[in-house]
Parts: sequence; C-alpha cells; structure tokens
Amino acid sequence: MTEDTKLEPLLRRIADALDRLAPAGSPRNDLAAADAFVWHADHGWLEPVPTVNRVDLELLQGIDRVRDILLDNTKRFATGLPANNVLLWGARGMGKSSLVKAVHATVNGTAPGSLVLVEIHREDIPSLPRLLALLRNTSRRCLLFCDDLSFDQQDTSYKSLKAVLEGGIEGRPPNVVLYATSNRRHLLSRDMIENERSTAINPGEAVEEKVSLSDRFGLWLGFHACDQETYHAMVRGYAERYGLGLPADQLRAEASEWAITRGARSGRVAWQFIQDLAGRLGKQIGQV
Repeated sequence: MTEDTKLEPLLRRIADALDRLAPAGSPRNDLAAADAFVWHADHGWLEPVPTVNRVDLELLQGIDRVRDILLDNTKRFATGLPANNVLLWGARGMGKSSLVKAVHATVNGTAPGSLVLVEIHREDIPSLPRLLALLRNTSRRCLLFCDDLSFDQQDTSYKSLKAVLEGGIEGRPPNVVLYATSNRRHLLSRDMIENERSTAINPGEAVEEKVSLSDRFGLWLGFHACDQETYHAMVRGYAERYGLGLPADQLRAEASEWAITRGARSGRVAWQFIQDLAGRLGKQIGQV
C-alpha cells in the first residue's frame, strides 16, 4: 500500500468535515412563488408566506375614513399609477397592521397576483438597501410593510431609511411603496429628540432633522382610541361572522365587562374577548 493510498481515507474525512462546517448557501429568491414574503436579512432571503394571518376588511370597524384612503392609494399603486408611502400611526390595537394586510388581500382579490406584500422587521431596517436592490429587479408591484416602526436613543438606522425613502441617489424603486405602522406620529422618542436639542449647535435644526423622517411618508393616517359603540360594533361583527349565537344583551354585557377588566377598548381587546367567548362556547374561529 502506497503512502497516497494510506492518506486517502483521512483526506476524505477532512473534506467531509469541512463541508459540514461550511455555511449553507443562501436560498434562492423567487418573487413568483407567493403573494407575501418575510425578509430575512441575515441570509438575504425572501421567505414565501403561503397563508397570511389577517382579518377581512369589512370586519374592521371605526376606521372607515383611513380604510378608504389606504385602499384607494393601494389600488392606484397596484395598477401602476403614482402612490404615496404611508405611515399609519396612533392608538395601540386599533387595526393599523390588520388594515394593511386586509387591504393587500382586497386588492389581490379583485386583481389576483397584482401586489406582493413584503414584511421587513424593525431590526432589519439597515438591510433595506439590499432588499430594495432585489425588489428593483422584479416586474411585480411590491408593498413593503414594517410593523411597529420607531427609533430610540443611540439608534441611527433611521438615517438610512430617510435616504432610501426619498433622499438617496437611487431613491425608492418605482415598483415599491412602503407602509409602516407606529404608535408615534414622528417615529422618534421624545427623549431622542430632546437629546438632539440639548447637544446640537442649532437645536432647531437638530429637531427638524429628526422630525423630517416622518415627512418622507406622503400619507399620515391617524388611529384613535374607539368609543364604546364602536367597540361593541367590533364585537358584534366578529360574533356574527363566526356564528357565536349569544343573545345581543348578554353579548354586550360580557363585552363591556371584558373591556373594564382590561382597562381599554380597542379592536385588539374586542378580538381577545371573542377568542375567550368562542373557547367557552366550544366553537372554532379563524385567526386574525
């Protein structure tokens, strides 16, 4: 047996070990694979989402005006007409993200495949230029969605977002529009703005630079805490949709008690009550 023959099994084991240690190749991005995707910045991958967790548009109560504005903007964009980036801001649990997903479903319901929903997580905002480079090369219209967008102290990624939205050389691709939700109208914490004011040579300019991020969104849609009647309309809508069959007086009384224990009235609170009620009645319901 030659020396080379003796070394061959060892070399093969070393090669196999190196193959196992080597990082896996990035999955192939195929924007024709689905109508919704989640962006994974670490792998540069758009993961197809076959079934989006959403609620039907008609079940969203108390937001008629902003619903119509967002739907109109989205329909125009899907047909290739000019449309604005949109910031949906305001009270928690009032249907901001639900409205975005419902509008996407409504537009694709009338024109199948016309619009792709791409979700980017808040922490992946620095990778936005890479994502836009991918989306720029597709012929599909892409609705880029970031839920709960806001920035805190020491966070400078908002600057890259500003450049991508309107100020950079390339700018936003014509086939992409950004919809973001936030509890803050100006996206930046008060402490963050005050810190800039206290350390800047010109405090007014520092604050203006921070606030200008929101100005990159052509539409600001405000969501406000709902009153009692709107809350009960939400509850009735869900109860009727899922056939829960509780007498109207009893449904209203139990929904009121639920809201009191939670200390709030909102679409999210209404849905949580419906989940509890359906469980007590032994009935299955869809997901929102």
